Amino acid sequence: MPEHASLELAKELIARRSVTPEDGGCQDLLAARLSKAGFRNESMKFGDVTNLWSRRGSASPVVCFAGHTDVVPTGPLAEWHSDPFVPTVRDGKLYGRGAADMKSSIAAFVVAAELFVKEKPGHSGSIALLITSDEEGPAVDGTVRVVEALKKRNEGIDYCIVGEPSSVDRLGDTLKNGRRGSLSGRLTVKGIQGHVAYPHLVKNPIHLAAPALAELASTKWDKGNEAFPPTSFQISNIHAGTGAHNVVPGSVEIDFNFRFSTESTEASLKQRVEAILKKHGLEYAVSWVLGAKPFLSKNGRLAKIATEAAKTNAGVSAELATTGGTSDARFIIDICPEVIEIGPVNASIHKLNEHITLDELEILPRIYLDVLRKLLP
Repeated sequence: MPEHASLELAKELIARRSVTPEDGGCQDLLAARLSKAGFRNESMKFGDVTNLWSRRGSASPVVCFAGHTDVVPTGPLAEWHSDPFVPTVRDGKLYGRGAADMKSSIAAFVVAAELFVKEKPGHSGSIALLITSDEEGPAVDGTVRVVEALKKRNEGIDYCIVGEPSSVDRLGDTLKNGRRGSLSGRLTVKGIQGHVAYPHLVKNPIHLAAPALAELASTKWDKGNEAFPPTSFQISNIHAGTGAHNVVPGSVEIDFNFRFSTESTEASLKQRVEAILKKHGLEYAVSWVLGAKPFLSKNGRLAKIATEAAKTNAGVSAELATTGGTSDARFIIDICPEVIEIGPVNASIHKLNEHITLDELEILPRIYLDVLRKLLP
């Protein structure tokens, strides 16, 4: 493998400012590289989002690498030890926004694909890359739209490797083969505004809501299962008050979220929440947003090969998990029966001084290359 090939490409990508939904020219850079290796590039633009579908070959099986070029905002620049958009190597690590999430994985995809094509220019099946700039944002014009377009033209994917930073302590120690669902709600409880000194003339919505919130927080929604931890409920924001200390508010807004397993459904969670709210006699309204349905990928050939590749190249025994937030794998599963997330250590993602070790940058393309060799012999 060419020395530092993935490092140099990762640097080029990090240097392009691509705060979501901006791509910053990353996809043009990737398309230029891939075209030299015989890939057909198709730019798919939806709204303000650019997406890249790049494919080499027309036969099955189709092995796809999926990722995103957009990154989260940097946070306070003064607290970075170096400019987040000036890729910097120090102490055996590459620093920059997107270093771990997930421009290094994309660089490793491309390097692995280039090397495989050199080894087997007449390889069986097809290699594809699905790259979006709308993963860190609303995720409405990115991968989900590309999947819809591919589905309409009956273009499926057999195996998909998503480069999300899945690892916990060491590269390859954790592979994601599913994700929990995400259901958010905004609860508005009504009361009667008035002076705090005249409690008989007011109805304090915060006081009214508190027992119901306590019950929601203590409820066991399900026990989870072999693949998923139990469903969790968390309150993220509470908004109430006029700003004055002597005024009881007329309403309170509570934002909450479920991360749910396949043992619960969107409908069952809504029904149980409504039952608790009604039990407490509240005058209320709830608006709901389903962020993602839970999914579990088939534990088949891809999971076995990716686990073996992690063991061979990183020297670790990978654990299959469904923990963490959401990823674009939730959309890809609609046209692909086997999806695995495998990428760098996630300890620094979305943080100040985001980084990846140089060792990970060398090992990651080897893992991806081994997967290609075994899926497309």
